[in-house]
Amino acid sequence: MQTKTLKLRIKDKHAAWLGGLAREVNTVFNFCNEVSMKASNPYSGKPKWLTGYDLQKLVSGSTKGEDALSIPSQTLQQVCEEYATRRKQFKKHRLNWRVSNPKSSKYSLGWLPLKKGAVVYKAGQVRYAGKLLSLWDSYGLDKFELRGGSLSEDSRGRWYLNVCVQLEVAPSKGTACVGIDLGLKEAATCSDGQVLASRWYRNAEVSLATAQRSKKKKRVKAIHAKTANRRKDAMHKLSTKLVVGNAAIFVGNVASAKLVKTKMAKSTLDAGWSLFKTMLEYKCNHAGVVFEEVNEAWSTQTCSCCASVEGPKGLEGLGVRQWVCQSCATEHDRDINAATNIMAKGLAQLAISKAAEAKADEPVLNEAKAEAGHGLPAGGIPAL
Repeated sequence: MQTKTLKLRIKDKHAAWLGGLAREVNTVFNFCNEVSMKASNPYSGKPKWLTGYDLQKLVSGSTKGEDALSIPSQTLQQVCEEYATRRKQFKKHRLNWRVSNPKSSKYSLGWLPLKKGAVVYKAGQVRYAGKLLSLWDSYGLDKFELRGGSLSEDSRGRWYLNVCVQLEVAPSKGTACVGIDLGLKEAATCSDGQVLASRWYRNAEVSLATAQRSKKKKRVKAIHAKTANRRKDAMHKLSTKLVVGNAAIFVGNVASAKLVKTKMAKSTLDAGWSLFKTMLEYKCNHAGVVFEEVNEAWSTQTCSCCASVEGPKGLEGLGVRQWVCQSCATEHDRDINAATNIMAKGLAQLAISKAAEAKADEPVLNEAKAEAGHGLPAGGIPAL
């Protein structure tokens, strides 16, 4: 059984009601922020970092009485726990305030955390806080046991149910292996020739600029959402195809942290390397496929046939997409050659790790064999 998060869109007629609950969540979050900031002040005499349990005691009773909050007590408790978790994670005395004014540039998108049992599915609807919410059920939620999650709002004011479920995932039947070279013009190139084309944002720049000059804010948000959806759709399709058809996947360890500080920042962010690697990693974990990141140094310049380093080098060599090895006369596609070298490095790295594991387990196996054979005659038959 594997845990997976399902995302389902809630119908827009509930947006105003959910927005009201989200403002109450912001109020509780900001109260926790203020109380924790005062309690952890080093000049207060006895500074203390409040836990989620401490915060829950301070907000207890907020859902009762005349001026009671409309959010369920489960959501109230989850907000306190989430705040304490994030403050500990970032090691700060105070987190950013949550802003409820939709006209503010710092507006915080709606968020309602859920515990297990906070939402109940029935006949195409989910019950939350005593109200039935209609949604587009594309997964068939009646087949799953709903666990924790959240209700969240996107930049266009649309609400979604994000809920964790457990489901059985069939292991991959693939027997091949593949290497992946990450790039800018093509976000990913596989050693078997498959390509993930990039430039989703670049292709939408003209229509986006037109909408921005016309000050059509809704149209601008729609274009950004469409670009993100196209990127996710293409990456989901390729990652699923790779996991189904392979037993091992190796990816170059290129990171965008340095490139986003250069002139290639826009293309780097448009390629979405981190998102693609995250998809591959969790899908491989679910399907029992080996997934590893490999050091891709010299993968472009090295010939995948004879291992001689004769490929294009430096900034002047970035425009060279096809080259011929002078040692073995093999013609290479730049990206496919790099992906093939990444696959070879990954297989060698995997073989070394397997050999190390076998060597580490050898003393344990010898000891187990000695214990199993203790007191037995040479023929292996127990003495009566």
